[in-house]
Amino acid sequence: MKRSGDPGAKPRSSSVAGPDCCGGLGNIDFRQADLCVMTWLLGYVDPLDPSFVAAVLTIAFNPLYWNVVARWEHKTRKLSRAFRSPYLACYSLSVTILLLNFLRSHCFTQAMVSQPKMDSLDTPAAYGLGLALLGLGVVLVLSSFFALGFAGTFLGDYFGILKEARVTVFPFNILDNPMYWGSTANYLGWAIMHASPTGLLLTVLVALTYMVALLYEEPFTAEIYRQKASGPHKRS
Repeated sequence: MKRSGDPGAKPRSSSVAGPDCCGGLGNIDFRQADLCVMTWLLGYVDPLDPSFVAAVLTIAFNPLYWNVVARWEHKTRKLSRAFRSPYLACYSLSVTILLLNFLRSHCFTQAMVSQPKMDSLDTPAAYGLGLALLGLGVVLVLSSFFALGFAGTFLGDYFGILKEARVTVFPFNILDNPMYWGSTANYLGWAIMHASPTGLLLTVLVALTYMVALLYEEPFTAEIYRQKASGPHKRS
């Protein structure tokens, strides 16, 4: 860490002082701070490790897969025709989504155990925090599932299985997209419990991937229900 001067020197204002990655908020050049954080993370994370690469690929692939398949089904209804039922088609997609999510979690865990732990996170207090986050995530995911139902959880609206009204019961009454944020909390808690910088980095990737997915899912789903609402008016 750089020092601003010797003890006898007159203090300089933060606007004059050179940028310092760790010398106080007034002296931070945030572009250099970002580089500092990345340099620190790369001290723990080997991005070329096969298990890390596998985790990154599964994290990025899963939302892409279910969005592409569900939109294709909404446009063509080929899965519904192949299974002779939109419900069976939706259930078939749900099986593949669950299997891919198990694979993602496995790759996530393997990436963590194959790379170094962070000593400052390897404490009982941090473990307790991670356990609490994991518990919160489980509550959000399970309560979302029960509120939406099986078809609602697994993109049933893309198969024409629409709800009569927007779901507003817990946890949807406290935040939007609780299934995604619950899943993110699960990964964050799991990473902290393992004292894993690799897990923390991968959790950031999980959150960013969900945020990108929502940019495509929410407008498309809103349009599906807008068309449903306008349907009767068109027929009258």
